[in-house]
Amino acid sequence: MWRLENILLWNLMAAVILLGQARPNTKLNSQSSSGLRSDCAGNLMRLSLDKALAVGNQLEVEAINGTQHIVLTPSLAAQCGYSMESDPWGNTRLYTSLMACYVDNKEDTTFNVGLRLKMHSQSPSDVVNHDVTQKCSYTQWASREVLCDRNYMEVSNYMATPDPQAETKDDSSQINAIPDASSGAAHGIWKMTFYTPEPVSMVLREAEQAGYGAMMTSSRLVMRSPYNTADTYSEDVAGIPMEVFKVSAYYKAPHGLSVVNLAAACPTGGVLFTEDVISWHVPRRVAPLIEGSFKILEMHMGINGVRLDKSQMATQGYTLSTTDFHIVIEIPVGSPDGYYKSHAPDYQYHITYTVEPMLEVLWKADNTQDDTRYKVLFPITTPLMPRPPHAQDHTVPEERVFSVYLGTFFHDVELRNITFSTGVLTVEECNARGFPVQEHSFPNGSKSFSLQVPFDADVVLKHNPEALVTVYFLPLIFGLIVLPEETPFAHPVELQASLQDVVLPTLTGTCDQNNFYIRMTHGNQGKNFETLIGAQQLTPELAESYNFQENSTHCSIVVPYNARDTVFEVITSDSVRARLDVLLFHPNHNWVLADLYLACSFPLITTNCYPNGTMTALAVKVESVPNLIPSWLTLKDQSCKPVSSDDRFAYFSFSADSCGTTRTFFDHYMLYENEIGLYHNGNNKGATYTSPVDPDYKQTISCYYVVNDTQTVAFSYKPRSIEPTAEIGSGQLMVQMRLAEDSSYEFFYQAEDYPVVKTVRQPLYFEVELMQSTDPQLELILENCWATLHEDRTSLPSWDVIVDSCENRDDSYVTIFHPVPRDSRIAVPSHVKRFSLKMFTFTKDEEVLKDKIYIHCDAVICDTNSQADGACRGQCVHPTGTSNSRPQWTKRERRGTDSSHQRQISSGPILLSNF
Repeated sequence: MWRLENILLWNLMAAVILLGQARPNTKLNSQSSSGLRSDCAGNLMRLSLDKALAVGNQLEVEAINGTQHIVLTPSLAAQCGYSMESDPWGNTRLYTSLMACYVDNKEDTTFNVGLRLKMHSQSPSDVVNHDVTQKCSYTQWASREVLCDRNYMEVSNYMATPDPQAETKDDSSQINAIPDASSGAAHGIWKMTFYTPEPVSMVLREAEQAGYGAMMTSSRLVMRSPYNTADTYSEDVAGIPMEVFKVSAYYKAPHGLSVVNLAAACPTGGVLFTEDVISWHVPRRVAPLIEGSFKILEMHMGINGVRLDKSQMATQGYTLSTTDFHIVIEIPVGSPDGYYKSHAPDYQYHITYTVEPMLEVLWKADNTQDDTRYKVLFPITTPLMPRPPHAQDHTVPEERVFSVYLGTFFHDVELRNITFSTGVLTVEECNARGFPVQEHSFPNGSKSFSLQVPFDADVVLKHNPEALVTVYFLPLIFGLIVLPEETPFAHPVELQASLQDVVLPTLTGTCDQNNFYIRMTHGNQGKNFETLIGAQQLTPELAESYNFQENSTHCSIVVPYNARDTVFEVITSDSVRARLDVLLFHPNHNWVLADLYLACSFPLITTNCYPNGTMTALAVKVESVPNLIPSWLTLKDQSCKPVSSDDRFAYFSFSADSCGTTRTFFDHYMLYENEIGLYHNGNNKGATYTSPVDPDYKQTISCYYVVNDTQTVAFSYKPRSIEPTAEIGSGQLMVQMRLAEDSSYEFFYQAEDYPVVKTVRQPLYFEVELMQSTDPQLELILENCWATLHEDRTSLPSWDVIVDSCENRDDSYVTIFHPVPRDSRIAVPSHVKRFSLKMFTFTKDEEVLKDKIYIHCDAVICDTNSQADGACRGQCVHPTGTSNSRPQWTKRERRGTDSSHQRQISSGPILLSNF
């Protein structure tokens, strides 16, 4: 019938899936369940195509005209009364006017519509056809029917049967002028005059070539115009822009030539938007179609070409009302009859909402029987509405995991990747790295995304604004796309959490007779500190000289008491009190993380007196005179200078009768004294040097020599009833307990080795020693020893290993005492006790209470010549009887021994190993 050279395909934007149910050349109707549904909607036939059927395909629509199939290009569709609307996911609706071309029209009451849908996949030869036929009945024709569809305007008028006599009389001259079949007379339509508003005349063929459609049925004359053709024009009606076309059609009637004036006016605007409501205004009086007064008989609202009743409208919140000038339809934004679409202009997230309302009005002009049905299909899309994503930080710092939710988005948004400080990871890579990414859907069709990242992950940045506080910082960029266009956009998120979780390094130290032993634990920030020893930083060279040792948790150094980094506080005739200052500081913030000021007394003989009358003295630079230069020191006779000196010591050697030494006689001895001092080198010779900054330096040197004398000794043969005893003086005796590495008692665990790890029944070798005493009349006795779970020696439960100086005989692992031989280290064996026991654990109801133990002892220092205290009879000279063979669950009572003789010592912890 109509032929056009250029054929264009209607393309559907769809995703990726092909429907397996599709069958070629299948006829479908409204009862079909294959993704195609057809129904009748008044003067339209509607065909719905589900996205599942169209996905991945290119759609071509053909009209079936008997045995012919005519491809409906966009221009031909608008000319012939076909329209199509697709959403971005492939859901498609096709509308066919019952007055369209290629529709089998039976007396304007029954209409058979046939369409073929051709699905082209990626391969040109792979085509699936779907034939759809739908039979519609429609008898409620108004005198004039105006249809405003998406791509065309259509008007059809009822053709009244003319009066034969009047027709012949009036138009006899025109009948002879009707063109023959070659110029279109076979259609019954001769020519048309369009008013734009200037008249433009065309014969039918010319009008068809210009894109217009015209046809006659058994009782109606139909004209159709696409929008924006040359012979249409725009007009504002009640403030609403409208597209208008008016035409007079001349056609051949049975009794002569007739003319019909046709007009259509369709709104192209009139929509107002708020954030919540769409208001569509249509002129109540469509001026190009109405002359004089009129009355509205019916008014209906619909969605997607189908009328809604009042209950359906109320359910969805739709309203249909009139004002003096307008018919108003209000639709809530977000109604389920429409759909949301995401967009990303300028990489920012926006949304639109699209809905397709329909307005159908039936009115009748006064003083006439003619009525007009006015039907408008009007798809509405809101303007772009910005919807910046919102990040909800659900992080609980104590759980040490960042948790963030990003949303909300509509279903057409997909999260593709996340940019971390270390680089970009896809969603799959995030999950594989232990950063769970999840998608959360909500009933309203929106969704959000969540991400969890542990604080300890390498993508998390951290810093310490305070010494004890860690700030964890996680910068993110979420990379998203809008489907199906795959339009990218991104949203940055910065997460931050603070925790007071810093474990600072610690310093501990001990001393022996020669060295300081310093142990430094790292804390939980690793070795993030620098070390000051005295006044200088611990360099690799200095660390090597101080026997620096390090592992993953701690480090240690050994510093001689006379090292350059120590200071001397006080000096006596036989000792010096030295102090070592150790400081741990953060190199960037100069925070003091830990400090230790450890002072100990070390044996140091500063004065020696020789029988030949020679005296030697060692002068020491003390902290109270920081600017002292030892070489400036002299004896009372300032000519007597040090024999040798360095920056800390000065050594003097002189005879007792020189250098200003004074001599004083007593009954049985004589005293030689001199002084080491700092004197002026100026005119006031002999005056003691003083300074407003430095105090005086004065060190007295004394030597005692026994004077020759004759003593008369009397001897009495009568024995004394009371043996002479030494007068009791005051002082502190130290006792230490150490754990030996084996039974040789040659090597002992140091403070940095604890906790010591042992297996069950592995022997534990303990040595308890009385320190700083050479008196052979003293003996160390272990009175009681016991084990506990905790460092507190009075804690419960406890287990006795030595009771009243003897082993606990009721213990299945009996304590064993070991002899102590005299050797180069042990000069007085009675000052040392050794014992061993086997490693064990505490249990209750056959369950191990804890996997470590502490050993505690009460030791008594005894005078071996005294029998006053029963505890001093010796180690286990009075074996005990049966003792409590179960753990002690009551408070341990101390013996009533004189506390000046008793010492309390402990060792541990000792951990139980499973291997």
